[in-house]
Amino acid sequence: MKIREITSGLQFPEGPIALADGSVVLVEIARGTLSRVTPDGRIHVMADLGGGPNGAAIGPDGAVYVCNNGGFEWHTEADGTLRPVLQAKNYSGGRIERVNLATGKAERLLDAVDGIGLRGPNDLVFDAHGGFYFTDLGKGRAADMDMGAVHYARTDGTAVNVARPLLTPNGVGLSPDGQTLYYAETAGARLWAYDITAPGQVRKDPWPSINGGRMLTASPGGMLQRFDSLAVDALGNVCVATLMHGGISIVSPDGALVSHVPLPDRMTTNICFGGKDRRTAYVTLSGSGKLIAIDDWPIPGLALAHEA
Repeated sequence: MKIREITSGLQFPEGPIALADGSVVLVEIARGTLSRVTPDGRIHVMADLGGGPNGAAIGPDGAVYVCNNGGFEWHTEADGTLRPVLQAKNYSGGRIERVNLATGKAERLLDAVDGIGLRGPNDLVFDAHGGFYFTDLGKGRAADMDMGAVHYARTDGTAVNVARPLLTPNGVGLSPDGQTLYYAETAGARLWAYDITAPGQVRKDPWPSINGGRMLTASPGGMLQRFDSLAVDALGNVCVATLMHGGISIVSPDGALVSHVPLPDRMTTNICFGGKDRRTAYVTLSGSGKLIAIDDWPIPGLALAHEA
């Protein structure tokens, strides 16, 4: 695979969205912005959201929906790698925001589900029904932490809980037939699956499942590995951005096959597909602040419910 660097100087990029014109919309978590990177590598701030904009996706109305985690404190390692640590001192609360792609105008869509405030919304994926599943990672502090959840919301701001409490749910995606919901657990590098029975509803397995889900794989690279955001390819394989080991872990739908594409950043955080036939993988290398492209990815990416 040939890696092509599109740009550098981003402040912990995440949530990439490939647009038809070859540009990529993404968030810069440490900068608090939704930004657009043109094919020649120029960076344009589209919206200053504050807090910690994290995952992003295009909705049925053409707007960009953003998970905002409310903000982190940051630490720079000796080798220059930037990484998030605890809840920000100026934490502004978790929320889902909607941004007009043409004007950059942002509005808050929701900040609570079932009366419980969102703590650290992280990633989202739209389904064919116009709603979206999103993860709330929770929030960590020096002496305690908030557990996370998976929720389902509609573009009018109504939302229901799908599963809670969960340990650090991060990336989220849907199978090609829309019948399986996947989420990646950061802390244990585990990939979980639920069968969807109706929009926003899933079948849950009984004990000993710790969360009602089916575990597809766990720590394929060892206990120091962490899972971040994900994308699904056209054959249903789950491509999970992998922290510490740095790269993309590819897991088959039944969890039986796991492979790893190494990349030069311990903070490899997200992947999306675009370009001709969705054969270009765009990957955020967040620790070094780069957006890269990998052309001729072996399997095309899955077409999303609402293509940009």
